[in-house]
Amino acid sequence: MKRLVFALTAPLALAACEGAPTTAGYDPQPYVKVAAPEWSADAVIYQMNTRQFTREGTFAAAQEQLPRLADMGVDIIWLMPIHPIGEEQRKGTMGSPYAVKDYRGVNPDLGTEEEFRAFVDRAHELGLKVILDWVANHSAWDNPLTVEHPEWYTRTPEGEMMPPPGTDWSDVVDFDYSDPGLREYMTGSLAYWVREFDIDGYRADVAGFVPLDFWETARAELEAIKPVFMLAEWETPDLHARAFNATYAWGWKEAMQELVAEGSGAGAMRGYYAGQHNTWPRSAYRMTYTDNHDQNSWDGVASEIYGPAYEAAIALSFVGPGLPLIYNGQEADLGKQLEFFEKDEIEWKVGRYDDLFRTLIALRTEERALWNGTHGAPMVDVPSGSDADVLSFVRGAKGDRVFAVFNLSPRAQSVEFGRARHHGTYVDALSGDVLTFGGESEALVMAPWGYRIFREAD
Repeated sequence: MKRLVFALTAPLALAACEGAPTTAGYDPQPYVKVAAPEWSADAVIYQMNTRQFTREGTFAAAQEQLPRLADMGVDIIWLMPIHPIGEEQRKGTMGSPYAVKDYRGVNPDLGTEEEFRAFVDRAHELGLKVILDWVANHSAWDNPLTVEHPEWYTRTPEGEMMPPPGTDWSDVVDFDYSDPGLREYMTGSLAYWVREFDIDGYRADVAGFVPLDFWETARAELEAIKPVFMLAEWETPDLHARAFNATYAWGWKEAMQELVAEGSGAGAMRGYYAGQHNTWPRSAYRMTYTDNHDQNSWDGVASEIYGPAYEAAIALSFVGPGLPLIYNGQEADLGKQLEFFEKDEIEWKVGRYDDLFRTLIALRTEERALWNGTHGAPMVDVPSGSDADVLSFVRGAKGDRVFAVFNLSPRAQSVEFGRARHHGTYVDALSGDVLTFGGESEALVMAPWGYRIFREAD
């Protein structure tokens, strides 16, 4: 027994005697193994519902607005599904774009393949990227695959095709990803749009309903064509390891809605950011947003969800850690939730928040501390005597910092800071006023739901 113990411990003892390190194999390894494209480092996403985006509802008409979006400063155009829509068990007159009839076709209501290619080409000329909404989990009932490959579909105990379990999505049928043929077809379809139309990635609908190993294999095959950006409609860290660059920050939206509804102060949002810091990889992009196609909440609905906190919520989605999303029409004060199964175009005008979006995008572009993932700087809390209601933080190193203060409550505040983490001279990012922090009795007077964003002066 003594000889066995010596045989196991002698190499370590010898290494110690020779001065060699004894921690081999214990170096930290990055959890995320797939890199985001360099062009996504400071990206802002703009979601486009092509059907509702213009009166014509076509790629050609939407293409005319691309210069405006480029001028606004957005980087990635996320197009809702562009494929032909199923007719069997269709919902409404026009159906759901998430009921896909042909994964390698273009919905003729939106235009032709040539017009879609022209849209992508024009976007690229303007420095914009284009990602497609991809519905891997289910298809329309009358997708030809249901006849050509019935083995690719989930079955009821009676042997019938069925919608995804636990949903009311009666217009679609669930895929069975235990079949390798389905995986090959779906991966090939993803590759088709990258190779043939030069798109720049995907937003994956209900990504968590599809096995993770499928997404990891598909990502590797897409990367062999070109660097792509992948956004998952889901919220678990494991998606980031080898498949996706970004995931939905549902927790952020829920925290904001909770604190607004309850008037409970900054605790819910502080808890979200603490959880993000402690349990998610820093290189994971978390998409923060106030509105999207199935959670649209402006005006009438926003008055119930965000109310007077709406502007602060938008601003925090841009300056806190996260990947901001703008939903089409937010910049035009979209005053309704767009119909999902019918034509319901956006009424375009210069909205009250148009300048705010432009200012926030420019701020993120110019201040590297606000960039995405590890390209940006972590959030560092600046404690105050009003921490129950106020979230205050800096991002970036001294000399290159952004200092932000958000009163996340319906109560006015006089905020006095207890530490010197933010001391320095700053320019108010919205008003241009110059302020110096560092005095013993400094205080910021904050209106209910008020916020201030400061850039450190040169």
